[in-house]
Amino acid sequence: MLVKDVMTATLVKISPDNSVEQAARTMLASHVSGIPVVDDSGRLVGIISEGDLIRRTELGGAAISSLADTTTPHRERASAYIKRHSWRVGDAMTGNPITINEDASLAKAAKMMEEHGIKRIPVIKDGDLVGLVSRADLLKAFLVTRQDKTMTGDDAIQRIIATRLGENTGLEGFELQVAVVDGIVHLWGNVDTEEGKKAARIASESVNGVRGVVEHFS
Repeated sequence: MLVKDVMTATLVKISPDNSVEQAARTMLASHVSGIPVVDDSGRLVGIISEGDLIRRTELGGAAISSLADTTTPHRERASAYIKRHSWRVGDAMTGNPITINEDASLAKAAKMMEEHGIKRIPVIKDGDLVGLVSRADLLKAFLVTRQDKTMTGDDAIQRIIATRLGENTGLEGFELQVAVVDGIVHLWGNVDTEEGKKAARIASESVNGVRGVVEHFS
């Protein structure tokens, strides 16, 4: 599955010139925790989220900031002050957001979220904003995959396992061979580590319809 298969394509957007109050009302009305910020030409310039708003002075942000180390460079403290006090979305938002292409894999999206500590990523196609993929979207995709009952027949199982073995399993380049007979998966290849063998077995066992796995590793 790709990012475009699970992303939210119908987006709620907001202008950098709108107020932070409007951003908060929009989030509550739309039941979302973050909104892409786009300029008059439709170009993505940032994201404003619940995390940005809870640091506001209206919610005690000034008290929190007073506990900060005063040795912090003045530019950083001035930027933090602007973010907490300005009424404009453009000042309170997180600028230069991490983006992902719509044809990227879900594994790449999950890795980016983990590496950058973010909950959502704007989705781009040819430079334009076309959607938003969130942790919730990835969780839904995981549940759909686990509950998929459409996979029937040894040939379908074989194709799915062969695809999974080449998707960031650490087994790329081993030229593994897969055969499935009556739901029993047979694996061949020059896998010489216990971790590699276990990864191949887990990739096979998690496919619906598999009744067992037989290893023929050299």
